[in-house]
Amino acid sequence: MPVRGFFSRHRILAGAVAPAALGVAALVAVAVAVDSPQSQTIETELTASVTECHDTVGIGVAGRGDTPVEGTTKMLVGADGTTLLPAALTDDYSSHWVDPVLKAPAGSVKDGSYASVYIAYPANMDSYEEAVTTGADNTRAVMKAISAACPNTKFSIVGYSEGADVVRRVAMDIGSESSTSGINPDNVVGVVIFADAGRLAGEGPFPGAENPYANPNGFNQQYQNGKNTASGSGALPGTSGDFGALNGKIASFCSDGDLTCAAPENISLLILAANVGRQLNVDQLQAQNLTPATGMDIAVVMGRVMFDAFNDISSNPTWMQSDETFLDVLLKVSDPAYKPSEATTTPVAKDSVSTEEVSPLAYLPQKLFKEIVGLIATNQNTIPVVMNDPYGLTLGPDVGHHFDYWRDSDAANGKPLTSAEYAAAWLTYLAKQAQDGKPVDSSAKPTAEEMADAIDALAASPSVTDSAKPTTTTGEAVQPAPAGSESAAPAPAAPTTTSVAPAATPSVTSTVAPSTSVESSEPPAATTTTTTSTTTTTQAAAG
Repeated sequence: MPVRGFFSRHRILAGAVAPAALGVAALVAVAVAVDSPQSQTIETELTASVTECHDTVGIGVAGRGDTPVEGTTKMLVGADGTTLLPAALTDDYSSHWVDPVLKAPAGSVKDGSYASVYIAYPANMDSYEEAVTTGADNTRAVMKAISAACPNTKFSIVGYSEGADVVRRVAMDIGSESSTSGINPDNVVGVVIFADAGRLAGEGPFPGAENPYANPNGFNQQYQNGKNTASGSGALPGTSGDFGALNGKIASFCSDGDLTCAAPENISLLILAANVGRQLNVDQLQAQNLTPATGMDIAVVMGRVMFDAFNDISSNPTWMQSDETFLDVLLKVSDPAYKPSEATTTPVAKDSVSTEEVSPLAYLPQKLFKEIVGLIATNQNTIPVVMNDPYGLTLGPDVGHHFDYWRDSDAANGKPLTSAEYAAAWLTYLAKQAQDGKPVDSSAKPTAEEMADAIDALAASPSVTDSAKPTTTTGEAVQPAPAGSESAAPAPAAPTTTSVAPAATPSVTSTVAPSTSVESSEPPAATTTTTTSTTTTTQAAAG
C-alpha cells in the first residue's frame, strides 16, 4: 500500500491526538445533555387511547432524565386498546422546562382542540447516540400512528437539550420528505428547538424563513429588533442540515454561552472529544470514574476510531499529497454517522517495496508541517474554552446559559419576550389557526388579545427558574424525593381517555396507532375517565 510505511511514522502524532481527545470527551459529552433529576409524583388512573381526534397535537421531547418511563408513567395506548406506544399525555407526565411552551396553546383554544404528549426514550448517557436515535424513531412512530388515526391533525414539536437533538433530526427527516419519516410536512405547522447542537454558525433563530432573524413565516410578530444571533455554532456539527419543506416553520433558539449550540470556532479537539463521548457510556464514567470497565469502553471506542482513520487513509492513495490532516480524518471517522469506505482492492503480501510505494514518503516533511499548523490553527480556542469552566458556563445552577431561554427577554433592546414566551405565543397562534380550519397566513400578525392569551397561558404554567428541577408526573411508582424546597404544581385538566392497564415499556419504536387523542372535525366520542387526586412536588435542581 502507498502509505504502509507512513503508518508507523504517524504513531507519534496519533499518540498525541488520542489522549487530548480522551481528556475532554466526558466533559463535552455531558454538556450536550442536561441531567434533569426526576420529581416525586402521586398515582393517576389515566391511560389515554385513540378515541377521538384533535385539531393540533403538540409533541414534546425533553432532555436528559426527563422522559416518561413505562411502568411508572401511564403510556399512550394504541387503537387496539392494548398496545403501548412510547409517549404519555402531558396530563400524565410533566416536564418543568418544556411544559410552559408545550402546554400553552391548551388554555387558548376550545376544549378538545389541542392535546400534547411527551415522547418516551432512553434520555440518558449510556450511549448518547443510541438514545437520540431511539428518541427520533419513537417520535416518528407516534406521529405516524396519530396521522393514521386522524389524517387531518396538525403537529407542533418542541425539543430541549438532548431532546433538541432528537427534534432536529426528526424535523430534517420530515422536511426532506424521506420515506422513513412517513409524515406529511404540510401537517407540521411549527417546530421549536431550544439549544440546537446542530446549529450552523451565523444562523438566525428562524432557519429558512423570509426574515430568519425576526420571525417564522406566517407569524408576523417580531422576536427581536436587528439581526442578533448567538456566536459560534452547535457542538455537534455532524448533525447539521437543511430542514427542507419545513424551512420557515422552525424556531431554533440559542444563547451565547450555551456551548451546546454556541461553541466557538477552532476547537477541533473538543469536537473530536464530543464525537467520541457520544459513543461512550458517560453515565457509567460519571458514576465510577476511570475503572477497568470504563477504561475498556473508552479503549474500544478509540480503537475503532483509530482503525477507521487508518482504513480511510489507506483507501486514498494520494492522501500524503493532499491537504487533509490526520486530525481532519479523526474528526470525520469519529462522527457516529460515519460509514467506513470499502477497500477497492485486496492487499497482497510482497517481498519488496516498489519505488512507487515509497514515493509518498517524499511528502512526509510537508505533511508533518501541515499537521502541526492545522492542529494549532484549528484549536486556537480550545485552551480558553477548557480554562473557562465550560460546564459551569453552560450548566451551572442559577448562571448556566443552557437555561437562558426562560429569562432572556430584553425589552430595552427590542426583545420584549423570552424565547420560551415567544415560542408559546407562536404555537398558541398556530393552534388557533388549526382550530378555525385556517391555513397559516404569512402576512398575519397576532392581535394584542392573542398575544396576551399566550402570555397568560405561559404564566399559568409552573414557574420556571434556572435552578429548579423538572416536574415529572408519573403514573404508578412513587420515587423518593431528594432534599430541597417543595412547591405544589397545578394539576392539569383530565383529557378524554379510556382506562387500560399498563404493561412493560420498550424503548423501541411502535408502529401502531397511538393512544393520544387527536384532531377531528367531528364531536369527540364520549368516554369515561377515572382519576385519583394527583399531587406533584418539585425540588430545586442543579440543572
